[in-house]
Amino acid sequence: MPATLINMALVLLGGGLGLAFKNFISGRLMSILTHALGLCVLTIGISSATGTQDMLCVIVCMVAGTILGSAADIERRLEGAGELLRGRVLKEESGSRFTEGFVNASLLFCVGAMAITGSIDAGLNHNYTTIISKGVIDGVTAISFAAAMGGGVMFSVIPLLLYQGGITLLAGWVGPYLPGPVITEMPAVGGALIIALAVNLLELGKEKIKVGNMLPAILLPIAYLPLADWLGGAFSGLF
Repeated sequence: MPATLINMALVLLGGGLGLAFKNFISGRLMSILTHALGLCVLTIGISSATGTQDMLCVIVCMVAGTILGSAADIERRLEGAGELLRGRVLKEESGSRFTEGFVNASLLFCVGAMAITGSIDAGLNHNYTTIISKGVIDGVTAISFAAAMGGGVMFSVIPLLLYQGGITLLAGWVGPYLPGPVITEMPAVGGALIIALAVNLLELGKEKIKVGNMLPAILLPIAYLPLADWLGGAFSGLF
C-alpha cells in the first residue's frame, strides 16, 4: 500500500503540472501530444501483450471478459462516474473532456502489466520498486493527459487506489497460491487492453473501442488456466 500511495501522489503532481501549464500549450500541440502519448501507450501495450506464453488464454479471456463486461456495461458505469465527478464536484461545463480524461487515465494507470505484477510483488515480497517506477511513468503521463483532457485525470487516483491497492492486499492473502502462469498471463491480457486504449487515443477506428467493457478479461486467467489444465488432463486420459 505505501507504494500505491506514492503512485497516487505522483499522478496528482503530474496532473497538477499539466493543468497549470495547459493554457500555454496550443490546441495543435495538444493534439500532437495526445497522438505521441498514444504511440507510447501502444508500445507499452505491445510489450505487455507479447509476454504471453499462452495466446489461446489471451484470446479466450478477452472474448469471455468482453461478454461479461458488456453485460455489466462497465464502460457506461465508468463514464457515469466521470460525469458525476465533473457535474457535482468540479461543476465543469458539459462538453469538456473531463470524463474522457478520467476514463482513459483510470484504464491506463490500472490495467498495465506493471500495475498487476508490481502490486503482486508488493503484496507477496514487500518489494515496491516496480510500483514506484510505474508511478514515475504515470506522473509524466498525467502531465500530458491533464494538459490535453483536464482535471478528470487527477481523479483517476480513486480507481487506482481501489484496484492497485486491492491487488496488493489480495496478493498478500492468496498470492502464494497463484501458479506462475496466472501471474504471466494476467499482464498479457492487460497489454491487449492497453493496445485497445492506444487505438482510441490515436483515433484509428471509426468508433471508440469500449475498453472498460473488456476489464473482466484481466482476472479470467485465474479461472481459465486451471480449467484448461484439468480439461487437458481429462482428455489425455481418454486417449
